[in-house]
This record gives sequence, structure tokens and C-alpha cells, in this order.
Amino acid sequence: MSLNLSPPVHRGMTVLDRAAFTKSIRLLGARVPAARTGPLLKAEPLRKCVLREPRLRNVVYQDPADEDRIILFRVESEDELPNDARQFLDSEGATLVHHDVELDYDYWSREQILESVLPEELCADAPSSFTITGHLAHYNLRDEYLPFKHLVGQVTLDKNSNLRTVVNKLDSIDTQFRFFKMELLAGDDDYVVEANESSCKFKFDFSRVYWNSRLGHEHERLVSIFKPGDVVADAFAGVGPFAVPAAKQKGCIVYANDLNPVSVEWLRVNVESNKVSDYVRVSELDGREFIRDVFTSAWHNPIPTPPPYKSAKQKARERHYKTTPAYTVAPAPDAAQPAPALRRVGHIVMNLPDSALTFLDAFRGALSIPDADPAAVREVYTSMPTVHVHCFTRELDPEAAKRDLSSRGASALGAPLPEDAVYHLVRSVAPNKEMYCISFVLPESVAFQQR
Repeated sequence: MSLNLSPPVHRGMTVLDRAAFTKSIRLLGARVPAARTGPLLKAEPLRKCVLREPRLRNVVYQDPADEDRIILFRVESEDELPNDARQFLDSEGATLVHHDVELDYDYWSREQILESVLPEELCADAPSSFTITGHLAHYNLRDEYLPFKHLVGQVTLDKNSNLRTVVNKLDSIDTQFRFFKMELLAGDDDYVVEANESSCKFKFDFSRVYWNSRLGHEHERLVSIFKPGDVVADAFAGVGPFAVPAAKQKGCIVYANDLNPVSVEWLRVNVESNKVSDYVRVSELDGREFIRDVFTSAWHNPIPTPPPYKSAKQKARERHYKTTPAYTVAPAPDAAQPAPALRRVGHIVMNLPDSALTFLDAFRGALSIPDADPAAVREVYTSMPTVHVHCFTRELDPEAAKRDLSSRGASALGAPLPEDAVYHLVRSVAPNKEMYCISFVLPESVAFQQR
């Protein structure tokens, strides 16, 4: 017993016509007293033939005033009913009738609609995935699907009530700021979105900055490495997916930088809205310039000691006990003299995988800080900073990828990457392209070179 509930086929449709998707299916049913519908639906002889399809009712009535109900079956004629089912219905005094089930565009899923309109040769690899950021969904459509792009966009919009905008990323990338250009497929021409990640809220113009929701786990992974009070330098901060959680979740001091002025604008918004302004200093510099400058800035002009960091649990505990007479708040530390820890940059994040490796040359002489006592610098930097650099490789074998990345990294750094460097596979971005994050301790020989 099988029903054909698939939508009508309209191969080659490029402009969505919702009215074209209607279908009437005549089903066999049993008219029974309303009070008997529950027991009959559970009766063993009827279990295999009762209609049980998502979003279709299996008990209907022809007249609201009628005391009888109609139990619908998965068959169209009496001959298709199993013998035991017919005998059982006869024993119950049920009357067999036909009932028309009307299906329209709203019944079918996005996938079913697309499979009914695309040419058969394109159905196997039909656009099946898209990424949602706030109210916006974006596709990366292949060329053969471009004639159907607006239909794909409209169907996607119709079938996802939380969406207001659907776009397609174009192949062209802004050469300076590395964000994808895009075209509107359906919905509102509104690219300012809000996204939640790592218990932080982000707002930004999706069409003018870089944001990848698929990197959420990588953001959380790296932030989890940081410790409260660490000083973190984020060279390519974007709108803050590393910087803001590092400050908000871990109480890190963060120097957050990006060259894209639009990213910086939204980075400031997100720092403010997440209430981490005391922990984050924002700059708008070239990444190489920022790396060379951040060690000097942290030494001569460190971020003032912020209020003592408190985890969410600590804050909740304080709210609970603050009315207790014995409750006291620890005094803030004296900020007149910066603590040595605030002058020491402990982590540098370089999330620009297309070219971040080429910026490693900026670390040469990074700790030969102008107008600073070299001995004092070495006293503070008893352990060297850890660099986290994101990068792409075409090598799919892990060992081959490690050789490729370490060679390119060493060429830019001017020294071999440490043997204990960690090569973390972040994700596969294309059939022959992998994204890695290399984490390594900056060699002293590089950091203390003469500038």
C-alpha cells in the first residue's frame, strides 16, 4: 500500500507559480461513530492501512454537525484493503466511503518542490544546504543552477518562516577585505543581521564583512584555550567572534584589530552591546602593522586593569547572596601600575586563512620593543606568546598538509616552526581544500631579533 504524494512535475519552471502545485487524492475511508475513532485507530487489523503521513489528518468529517467521523486509509479502493481489515470493519458496522484530500503548495517541502521543477539531470545534486545567519540564508549555487536561482530563493523563503532574506554568494571576493559579494535571490534587501554565538550577540552587515557560521566550533575551541586574565591579540578580528567571547566568557584582555572599516564599526557595536568595553581595545590597522605594534602598545600603554573578572556562575551567586549581611565585594586591584601580566601578550590569533601565513614575518623583532629595557621585557616574557594562525592547504593527507604548512610558515617566520606545533584540522572547505589552525610558541630567536 503506497500513496503518490509527490507534487506535480513542472520541469524547467524558473519563476515560481504556487498555484501550479495542487493535487487531489481520492482515498478510501470508513464512516464510524465519533466515539469509536480512538479504539479503531489502535485496532490491530487496521494498523497497517490507516493513513499515517506527516501533516495529513487521518480522521476527518464531511459535516461539522455530523456525529460520524471518517477514518482515512492509505488506499484508494476497497480491493486494496487486506481481508482482515475488511472483516473487522464489517464487524464494526463501518460504512466505506471515498474522501478527497486536497494538497497544495504549502504541503510540500522545499526539497520536494525543487525536485519537481529542476531538470531531471540536476535533481541528484539539487541545492540541499544553505547557511542561516540571523534572518538571512545564503547559498553557494553552482553555475548549472543559476537559471533557477530566484525560484530556489523564493521556495527557501516560503518554507522557512524565520527567514526574511535569501542571497547567493558570488565567486568574486573583495580583494582588500576578503568578504564575498552576493546577490539577492528573494525577500527583503536587508543584510544587517543579528547572530548568537558563544553566549554573545553579534550584529553586522553580512554583505560588507566576513562571517562564517560554520566556524562557530572553532571560535569556541580556541577561546576555551585562553585563561582568565590572558592578554589576547586578534589581528584579523572581523566583527569579534574570537575577541568578544574571549573577553565576555574568559575575562581576557583583548586587542582586537581589523583593516575593514565596516568590520571595525560593527566590532565596536558588538563590544559595547556585550558589555566588554573595559576588556577590549579596538584598532583599524593592517595586520602586519598591528602585530608589530601590539607588543609595544601592551608594554607602554596597556589596557587599564578592568573590574575583577567574574564568571556567569559567580555573578549569579553574588546576586543570590548580596542581601546577606556577611556578603562583601573584594576591592578592585590598584590600577596605578599595570600588572606585569597585562603587559604580556599571551596569545595572537590570526584568522585570515587565505593569507595569514604570509604575515608571520611581522613577528621578527616583535619583542625588541622601542624605549623598553630589554631585561625588563625578558623578565615579563618568561614564557613566549602562542600564535594561532589559520591557513588553507591543498594537501588532503595530514602529514603532507603538515609539511606544506610548516614549510610555508617557516619561510615567512624566518625560522622553523617548533617541533611541538599543533596542526588542528578545522574543516574541509572544498573537495581539495582544507582549513587548519597551527598553534605554536613564538621562538625567542625570532621575537627578540633586532628591528
